[in-house]
Amino acid sequence: MALMSFRHFLWSPLVPLIYVTVVIPVKIQSLRYGDCNIPIRCGNLTAGYPFWGVDRPSGCGHPDLQIFCENDKPIMKMNDLFYLVLNVDEKARILRIARDDYLGGICSPRFINTTLNPALFKYTTGYQMLTLLYACPNSTSLSGHFTCSFTGTNKKDGYIDIGGKGPEACDVGVTVPFPRSLILPATENRSVLEQAFRDGFQVKWNVNDTICEKCIESQGYCGYDDYFDEAICFCRNGQSSRSEACDISLSNQGSIESPAPDGGETKAKSLKAGIIASVVGIIIILSMVGLGLLWKKIAEDDQSTEAIIRNCGSHAPQRYKFSDVRNITKSFSEKLGQGGYGNVYKGKLPDGRFVAVKILKKSKGNGEEFINEVASMSRTSHVNIVSLLGFCFERNKRALIYEFMCNGSLDKFICDGESSTTNCNLEWKTLYQIAIGIARGLEYLHRGCNIKIVHFDIKPHNIILDEDFCPKISDFGLAKQSNQKNSIMSMLNTRGTVGYIAPEMFNKTFGGVSYKSDVYSYGMMILEIVRARKNIGVRIPQTSEIYFPDSIYNLLKQGNDFGLPGAVTEEEKQTARKMILVSLWCIQTNPSDRPSMTKVVEMLEGRPENLQIPPKPYWSSLPRSPKLSLLASSSTQLASECE
Repeated sequence: MALMSFRHFLWSPLVPLIYVTVVIPVKIQSLRYGDCNIPIRCGNLTAGYPFWGVDRPSGCGHPDLQIFCENDKPIMKMNDLFYLVLNVDEKARILRIARDDYLGGICSPRFINTTLNPALFKYTTGYQMLTLLYACPNSTSLSGHFTCSFTGTNKKDGYIDIGGKGPEACDVGVTVPFPRSLILPATENRSVLEQAFRDGFQVKWNVNDTICEKCIESQGYCGYDDYFDEAICFCRNGQSSRSEACDISLSNQGSIESPAPDGGETKAKSLKAGIIASVVGIIIILSMVGLGLLWKKIAEDDQSTEAIIRNCGSHAPQRYKFSDVRNITKSFSEKLGQGGYGNVYKGKLPDGRFVAVKILKKSKGNGEEFINEVASMSRTSHVNIVSLLGFCFERNKRALIYEFMCNGSLDKFICDGESSTTNCNLEWKTLYQIAIGIARGLEYLHRGCNIKIVHFDIKPHNIILDEDFCPKISDFGLAKQSNQKNSIMSMLNTRGTVGYIAPEMFNKTFGGVSYKSDVYSYGMMILEIVRARKNIGVRIPQTSEIYFPDSIYNLLKQGNDFGLPGAVTEEEKQTARKMILVSLWCIQTNPSDRPSMTKVVEMLEGRPENLQIPPKPYWSSLPRSPKLSLLASSSTQLASECE
């Protein structure tokens, strides 16, 4: 009976709770103790608490004080700017940094003002903020004249604006901290100005580390608990404390002998107590072993994600704490949308920019969608790719912060006017520019990056539009990266959305999976944009052998008008015909028959009479096997979504 009770207790839901609340913190502390002993080493720099990065894990320093190492140069990223770390004085808590964009001179800066977190940094004495004005008309009222050439303008004059009253005729200005003692010499000598930028500036950091001195004296290592936003002392014996030093005596405690009580009754009670203590000890040990494996897996996944983020180096977006995300979104008060990935909320950064914040649900495996998004988008910079401004990775809380697009996603502008929630009155000129913009974005992903990125989920829902209806590709959760030399990609599972997935994703007999899979999805989406999949599909009866591509091919060969809504003028009809022809080339069954996105851009921008009607995809007229039926149904499914 005792054994049965033990088994029931061992597998009861209470045991994991006991383990989680008691054992897991000890596991964290024992890991962090050894890790936090490792300093950051990069070039001539050695830094410890409150900094982290390189071989020093995130829990060993303040979350906003990460140091990367690129080509033996220590780099920090703060508010979209990169800084070279020149020196760290841990005793005086002083950091000397220099703007990376000014190290090579003053003519190629990022036009972003130097703004540091005032809660974390304070400029040391002896510095003053001044503004460098660029692309100005010739002026005699300003000092520190210099010249720089810029594309798109004939203005070459630049000036140092000390009083902050530069002429409005200047195209742009950059505010920077500068040594007061060098301002006047810098206005007279450009080399003094540039050397001052290379020498950088000093700031004093403000981090709660009152326990660190006692922690180190007690043979512990100081880390940072970002959940409580304060320092924590990791001890050799598994202890930790946020208010006291390590208790060294606990690791050296021996047994204390005491006289054994006399009497049979006392011995029986001692034996009974010993048995109970043994059973409880076994329960705790087995719980630790069973759930320890689970904790190990979670820790390994988190470490893997951290490693991938670190590999992004200084290209990684700004990292935020979850408390910052909550403040940015005003406690998630304005919801923009939702999907299988989670919810999207509108937010506002401290600098006034509006953002869209995606809060990810608990992901499968090790959070592949989150990793893909950060790793892929940290490598991209293109007008037709949405900008990832930041992210949050804090225990099980994961969020992505994008630039805000006021017109939302493209799918809102595709259905006809039957729904009161949609707006489908875009001009054909706008639709055409949207098609070209998406094509250029995909061309950049396939060829313009240092590494090839295949999106694998191109559809109207993942295209967002700014105030000028400039399209931007978003949602890289299914994306995959590959070396430029490798065109065929290994794929274990089908990726994408039904209705846009290329045939080779279902069946390898159609060809290998490559960037041409994105080309297919693009073609299906453009047919949606011109509303051919709906408007043409409903005019011809659907059968098991005839669906929308057959309908379009029949009309093309007959030279009939497609009857698309809004296409009134001859120019609009020619634009629609060109977009449809390009789309049909993109959805060719054999991937090798599909054009590259470079060719797609060329065809869209060329003359419509130069485009030939492509061959009809051969699987469109074959008797339906189960997989071919799925392809056909996926093609027609979205045609009925708006009905």
